[in-house]
Amino acid sequence: MSQQSVDHIEMKLPAKAEYVGVVRLTVSGIANRLGFTYDDIEDIKIAVAEACTNVVTHAYAEEGILNVAFHIHNDEKLEIIVSDKGQSFDINGLREQIGPVDANRPIEDLKEGGLGLYLINTLMDKVEIHDQSGIILIMTKYMQGDEVEQHVDGIPPARTEQR
Repeated sequence: MSQQSVDHIEMKLPAKAEYVGVVRLTVSGIANRLGFTYDDIEDIKIAVAEACTNVVTHAYAEEGILNVAFHIHNDEKLEIIVSDKGQSFDINGLREQIGPVDANRPIEDLKEGGLGLYLINTLMDKVEIHDQSGIILIMTKYMQGDEVEQHVDGIPPARTEQR
């Protein structure tokens, strides 16, 4: 049984639009080093840019800090954590306001504020939002597409050992 290795990279940037591109370039480099496909890298970049733009647009009335952390789990998955210490919002109220997304309806029908979270949820394999003195958004992308189904209930797949 091998010990899982996790590398951590952290960034603190001014919560300004001009720094969102810096985060996009960083995540692109990390995802490329890990061996993600071109399409996966593009998906990750879009999701991260949306999360960072939400902080820039909604978190602070004045200046603030955008925190981004990357957790690299061996060659298994990449976790990206975007957080702020800005004004919290009511997550449950936002989910009710946005409502369920109907794939048969035109994208223009999404209520304002729902497109960014819709994109993030669509492009990433797992998304968690925590409302703790600001917002913490945890986005996960697995290296293997089948990891999503295997871990959906939180129980890792059974392993067989040969002797």
